[in-house]
Amino acid sequence: MSISVKRRTVISPQELLKSLELSGDEELDLQIKNWVMWDRNEATLNQVTDAIRDQDWEALRVRLCKRITYLPTGMRGGMRAGFDSLNDVVIIEVAQGTCAYLLDVYPSIQKRQTQGVVVGYDGRYNSKRFAQLIATVFLQNDYKVYLFTRMTPTPFIPFTILALQCLAGIVVTASHNPKEDNGIKVYWSNGAQVMPPHDQRINDYMLKNLEPKPSSWETSVVMDHPLVEDPFRKVYPLFYETLKKLLPPIYMETNECSQLRFIYTALHGVGYPFMREAFYQARLKPVIPVVEQKDPDPEFPTLNKPNPEEGREALKLAIKKAEAEHCTLVLGNDPDADRLAVAELDPRGRWKMFNGNELGALLGWWALENYKTRTPKPIVSNCIMIATLVSSRILAAMARVEGFVFVEGMPSFPWMANRALELQKSGRTVLFAFEECFGYMFGMSLADKDGIGAAMQLASMACYLRSTRNVTLIEKLREIYDTYGYHSSVSFVFMADEPATVVTIFEHLRNFNDEGGYPKCILDGEFEVVHIRDLTTGLDTSSSDEKARLPVNPEAQLITFTFTNGYMVTLRAAPDDIKIKLNAEICGLPEEKEWEELHDKLNRMTNAVVEEFLEPEEHGLVDTSVIQPA
Repeated sequence: MSISVKRRTVISPQELLKSLELSGDEELDLQIKNWVMWDRNEATLNQVTDAIRDQDWEALRVRLCKRITYLPTGMRGGMRAGFDSLNDVVIIEVAQGTCAYLLDVYPSIQKRQTQGVVVGYDGRYNSKRFAQLIATVFLQNDYKVYLFTRMTPTPFIPFTILALQCLAGIVVTASHNPKEDNGIKVYWSNGAQVMPPHDQRINDYMLKNLEPKPSSWETSVVMDHPLVEDPFRKVYPLFYETLKKLLPPIYMETNECSQLRFIYTALHGVGYPFMREAFYQARLKPVIPVVEQKDPDPEFPTLNKPNPEEGREALKLAIKKAEAEHCTLVLGNDPDADRLAVAELDPRGRWKMFNGNELGALLGWWALENYKTRTPKPIVSNCIMIATLVSSRILAAMARVEGFVFVEGMPSFPWMANRALELQKSGRTVLFAFEECFGYMFGMSLADKDGIGAAMQLASMACYLRSTRNVTLIEKLREIYDTYGYHSSVSFVFMADEPATVVTIFEHLRNFNDEGGYPKCILDGEFEVVHIRDLTTGLDTSSSDEKARLPVNPEAQLITFTFTNGYMVTLRAAPDDIKIKLNAEICGLPEEKEWEELHDKLNRMTNAVVEEFLEPEEHGLVDTSVIQPA
């Protein structure tokens, strides 16, 4: 899996090209020549030259004539040769593009040399190598570079930007993707991941700076360049000081007295030493690690997928450890420690795997309690909580009762983080933001999801509930539903054979019957649609002018149907993708106590939406869902 970094010394690129018989396809041969001339990595160069000798033109066309793009969520792909993948050449291209864009935005040499950029990396194959290449590009362009020389959690990058007032930050990580993948995320000077127009401009500048400069390969400069510095010693104590400010002293006292213990798994990622320190700082009992998964290992040997969304499968070893240690709570981070998964043993001896929405409900409740406790004169009406439009509406239900403001966001953490920063700048207090796929931002200590800070808060909540009321997290979740209304959710992922099929399905939804227009009901009129929001076209029938208030993207597909009985379902697909994601929720009123009936209705209605709206058999859709327990 690891890519060799040895250089060619025996034969020049020009001589190598002369020895190869090319395809005769003008476009393909141009890209072959570019790759052979540009790539100095022996392993990936050999992949291309071997394919040329084997005349595997189709594989080469896929790898060299298609190009990976930078998106608002970053860039991820398999590690192999080709402009469509992650490798030394593409990493240099992205770094050169980002660097050139920042040069235009910040023409001041003084700013670049004093504020500079921060670069970090996780424990995957080639992550350190890619980080060094990125740092090299910036150093060669006279930027100060804060380069972490050890693996760090992703949340450290946005935190460092704010702490050291950097111009930008880059982290090399593929989060919870399979071991074959890697990726990068770029953060802006506000500490949030880049959003339009910055993401598109990074991509545009990358396309203008594709050929790696000879200096971009000289990674030896990171060893002793006067503009390079490891920020770890500066940032590490600041990170925990900032987290502690969000934990009132009374809760720390409760933590110290509590006998509650927690099993922790890093899923072979970077999280363990940082989580251990978080628990120490919060005066919690030391976490008990799952030894087999404690240290970074790019092979992820005990897991099919290092993804907290895999639920019981991801936490299998942690639960086994908990049973051996007689612990009732399990915490897990994904490999770059920006997401949090939790399981708890119920009184009947069964493990409850909290889904992302349930943790959002618990942490949202705790964020408000925490704020009231640590603030001498709390002004709840000035407080904000945010969740994506595909996440649970439980925070909206809480807001109606408690008086804070709920903000619905686009399904991306970069959008929520940037919106939170805008709201904070306008004088609002942002308490919490979350997405259903286990991403939580507790307070504004950093403008991104943070699995370490979220775990510290959740563990403190568990200790507080157990010490003061002898209540478990499971019981507290029931109390939340009892007070604000039962919320149950489910998600599915369907794969089509090609992107055109996805477009056909969504266009059919917009012209569903003989009169045209969207579906009006399911199950022969038993459940009626009351509102439709289409963020591909800009329609929102719940608005007085029927215009959507959230951003519209004609390239992507996203339609939300709201039904009269509190059921909502969102269907979405990224541009040119073959995946259709379905997120559905039923939102009960506080007086509706027949929770099992509501849950059954959720499943029945979702099945009807799948059959009637998506028509999986007709379109050849394959269900590849990771279904979280509701």
